[in-house]
Amino acid sequence: MKLTGFELRWITMPLVAPFRTSFGTTTSREVLLVRAVTEDAEGWGECVAMADPFYSAEYAEGAAAVLRDHLVPALAAAKPTHTPAVAGALAPVKGHRMAKAALETAVLDAELRAEGRSFARELGAVRDRVPCGVSVGIMESVPALLDAVDGYLAEGYVRIKLKIEPGWDVEPVRAVRERFGDELLLQADANAAYALSDARHLAALDPFDLLLIEQPLAEEDVLGHADLARLIRTPVCLDESITSAASAAAAIRLGACRIVNVKPGRVGGYLEARRIHDVCAAHGVPVWCGGMLETGLGRAANVALAALPGFTLPGDTSASGRYYAADITEPFVLDGGHLPVPTGPGLGVAPDPDRLADCTDRVEWIAV
Repeated sequence: MKLTGFELRWITMPLVAPFRTSFGTTTSREVLLVRAVTEDAEGWGECVAMADPFYSAEYAEGAAAVLRDHLVPALAAAKPTHTPAVAGALAPVKGHRMAKAALETAVLDAELRAEGRSFARELGAVRDRVPCGVSVGIMESVPALLDAVDGYLAEGYVRIKLKIEPGWDVEPVRAVRERFGDELLLQADANAAYALSDARHLAALDPFDLLLIEQPLAEEDVLGHADLARLIRTPVCLDESITSAASAAAAIRLGACRIVNVKPGRVGGYLEARRIHDVCAAHGVPVWCGGMLETGLGRAANVALAALPGFTLPGDTSASGRYYAADITEPFVLDGGHLPVPTGPGLGVAPDPDRLADCTDRVEWIAV
């Protein structure tokens, strides 16, 4: 594998509807794409960092700066012969996992395309389709929430995740459970909006038999999650707190979670995501694949990851139409509550040139 250079491409993707969480409302997705070019192929990676540092410390322009000034030069100097060596070449740069993930994914996609191997095969997928859940943002009213959930269930989604925050938690969860019954796979996502002092209030969610409550406390508060897990019956799932296989192992050992949400961008890439899967599987801890409003490029990689054996809960790998009226790749379309795992070389999908041009804001080339 001989690298020629990298393209940084900024695109803007309007959402079909505003998406509100405890840390803000998103109406369009400003996405940084990375294209790796080698002598034999090209590959794509999607940086999941948001436009602003509200979900995490990383943000798109910061990711571009660290890619341009540090990560790409480090990779060029190392001259890795295969993708597993990329992480080691980037290790001297602390943090910046979302930028690293985009770079590693682009290189891996290029390598696999050149060799005619699929992302799913490389990761160890055991299924050719994966069940899909959908994440439902905070709404202006409970009736509006019920209408939204009704629509998603009619589309075939097999699991509903409700975003919650103080003041929007027990009432909407109760309403959805009462309206759609005990058979509905239902979970809640707090995005770190609570404190341990809210344990009694969060325990009020226990009667609704949720699959899990996701990241109720701050990402740094792993011990607090361990304490909370002993105070409520609803299984605690960690998201933002899990940044590596080592942090997953520590959280499990502390009793801070019974379930783990794996987001490849958050942990530095799909190879580290696979290591987290392996650690959790060894401890009997279920995992599922989270989403970051990805385009079809990131969605293809997430669907491949979700086909690994330890991903036993439906993830946030929703259809393209959940977020975008027009994706930059062939759209992912729900079929019986499932999405197919791409089987072509690399990610198995590629951007449509016309669609990509339509939504591109600017492009930068970095030769190596």
